[in-house]
Amino acid sequence: MQAIIAFILIFSIIVIVHEFGHYFFAKRAGILVREFAIGMGPKIYHYEGDETTYTIRLLPIGGYVRMAGLEETEDSLAKGMQVVIETDKNETVQSISTVEEEQNFSGLPLEVIDADLEDQMFIEGIPFGESQPRRFSVSEKAFFIEPDGTKLKVAPRHRQYQSASIGHRLMTNFAGPMNNFILAIVAFIILGFVQGGVPTNSNIIGDVQPNSPAAESGIKADDEIIAINDENILSFEAMGKAIEPHSDEKITVTIKRDNQTRDLQLTPEGVDAGENKKVAKIGVMPKRTLNPIKVIGNGFVLAWQIVAAVFAVLISMFKTGFDINNFGGPVYMYQATSQVVSLGVTGLLSWLGALSVNLGIVNLLPIPALDGGKLVLNIIELIRGKPLSPKVEGYINVIGVVLVFILMIAVTWNDILRFFS
Repeated sequence: MQAIIAFILIFSIIVIVHEFGHYFFAKRAGILVREFAIGMGPKIYHYEGDETTYTIRLLPIGGYVRMAGLEETEDSLAKGMQVVIETDKNETVQSISTVEEEQNFSGLPLEVIDADLEDQMFIEGIPFGESQPRRFSVSEKAFFIEPDGTKLKVAPRHRQYQSASIGHRLMTNFAGPMNNFILAIVAFIILGFVQGGVPTNSNIIGDVQPNSPAAESGIKADDEIIAINDENILSFEAMGKAIEPHSDEKITVTIKRDNQTRDLQLTPEGVDAGENKKVAKIGVMPKRTLNPIKVIGNGFVLAWQIVAAVFAVLISMFKTGFDINNFGGPVYMYQATSQVVSLGVTGLLSWLGALSVNLGIVNLLPIPALDGGKLVLNIIELIRGKPLSPKVEGYINVIGVVLVFILMIAVTWNDILRFFS
């Protein structure tokens, strides 16, 4: 149960932060954000804001920000369709409901003849009980209620995604992955404080592991290692390099404690590092610091290290070929989350940061239907001075959705096989 709660919590945080990036910059660009959804599938809760409907959906496997004009068709009002409209005292339409069998006694049932909810903002139809058509103006602040009951603002053309400047659209599409990177940095900064600081490169010892070669030789926390086999040591990194060649060999470690120096004898333990190699370990940890500047800097460093590692894997695929084991879906994420739960808060923060970076990079891949694909279309428009035709862009997005769907199925199936193997 803990693993399920942790998985939903971590994944929800990542999704909310990612989608908030799109939401915030879309709002700044004047784009109408019609829905902010957490989860996918059937709606289980909704809250109607001034412009945006906030929904929680049944399946906790993602989310989306629904921007007017972006990958959605205009509000569909076909000729002959039965709707219920509500008007103000000036007979300006304030809501249009397409919910079937709706019991709305305050509204006016209408058989649609014609409508334009983007440019001319009108709806024309034959009211129930009448024989002649009537034409109603539609307010730009009116609601359009979809068949499943989702209540959305109508989307005049000047509030649609395509009407925003190319710079605003670029920023809106990039903001989701950008927020993932920011979230990772924040998670690693919090992790640094929770762990009691971040490692320094000092030659002063932090913790000493029990029953380790260092502990058995008499080395204690806060001892300063000043030499190993008469080689001067000025940093923790230099200490590691000096110890490394002496796996299972006795060495002399010169320490400074209470302004006094002493020589200690110990034998580093050879730890198997694979490929018939051993790494020498003596069982000491570096000194930690709670210096805010260093803790914050370490957050950036850890996030960058994961970015570099992910890109290294992606680049290697161009040399060695596609390997589906380099990808993980919801099943893998749940499995990994169930393992880090036992590590407590530190494990969850590390996993949150790592997962957020990974999802940020994946979303930046130049695949249609992902943020990276949208950015590519924005750049093409910037170079050409005009967007691709809606038909071509539609084909590209359909291909992207199909590719992403196939990849998700393949990755999920592979995760299931790995989970039960």
